[in-house]
Amino acid sequence: MSKKAAEHHKKASEHLTHAARHHGEAAKHHEAGHHEKAAHHAHSARGHVVHARGHAEEAVKAHLEEHGKK
Repeated sequence: MSKKAAEHHKKASEHLTHAARHHGEAAKHHEAGHHEKAAHHAHSARGHVVHARGHAEEAVKAHLEEHGKK
């Protein structure tokens, strides 16, 4: 795997880890009735998911550039 693809995979993984943490925080705040804080964390989680998807797509592109379309 190319170094470029590997870096994008790592960044996607990091963003998904951050998203999971934010979802956990959102759940805690929601259970406590702190809906504004829950919404903030849910929104932050969504942003990380969007970034992760972008990195995953870039990883695929990098892989195809190195190994060609088959």
